[in-house]
Amino acid sequence: MDWLTDNKIPVGDAAAAVFDWLQVNGAFFFDALSDGLDAMIDGILWVLQTPHPILVVLVFAGLTYLLQRSWKAAAFTLVGFLFILNQGYWEETTESLTLVLSACVVCMGLGVPIGIAVAHRPRLYAWMRPVLDLMQTLPTFVYLIPAIVFFGIGMVPGLIATVIFVLPAPIRLTHLGVSKTPMPLLEAARAFGATGWQTLVKVELPYAFPQIMAGLNQTIMLSLSMVVIAALVGADGLGVPVVRALNQVNTSLGFESGFIIVVVAIMLDRMLRVDRS
Repeated sequence: MDWLTDNKIPVGDAAAAVFDWLQVNGAFFFDALSDGLDAMIDGILWVLQTPHPILVVLVFAGLTYLLQRSWKAAAFTLVGFLFILNQGYWEETTESLTLVLSACVVCMGLGVPIGIAVAHRPRLYAWMRPVLDLMQTLPTFVYLIPAIVFFGIGMVPGLIATVIFVLPAPIRLTHLGVSKTPMPLLEAARAFGATGWQTLVKVELPYAFPQIMAGLNQTIMLSLSMVVIAALVGADGLGVPVVRALNQVNTSLGFESGFIIVVVAIMLDRMLRVDRS
């Protein structure tokens, strides 16, 4: 077997060469992207941390009621945030929410248009499917290496790694919703003289709306699953006390911070749940 190992295919060396070339020749692009993402993160963080926490809690509870028309869901959101305040994790929670909301903006802003495009181009989706599989199956720690190389330490590399991992979800679900639009609906729209844009806006997107919202829900859940990994590259949030608890073998701190992540995930899920019946 020595002959096989002696002729190793240089996968790692090729990847390193590509990243080195991008680091040298794409510095302007990565710096501009980092500045833009930093500005978005700072803006969301300012909105969440500047007002009094109780005011932010009431806004989230009110938003939950407007979206779900359920006082039970609103009450659950209110109680969940009050529990977070009681445990003293408000700052970390707002930092994690900032990472999640930023990931939602980027992933939905890219994922929905890409999903629509590949739904109308089956050959393009067939080519893109293995890329999406790679993005979700490649160990997430691998994403952190180029993220650190290109963006340094902080919230931005954590956001980039999160986006790479999460982006396939809105693409796949948007593609599913649009591509499964019943043919009779499309034929009726065309029979009444609808243009391609009108068919998309008035037929395909309304039909695909539950799937698109499911993509948003999955984006949020997957982003929350990345908060601990993002903390390893300097991203603030609830992942920091989890990593600290792991380093210190602190069961109390680990359970507290982990339970807060679960509470945040359940609250966001209840806020954005869509009835598909």
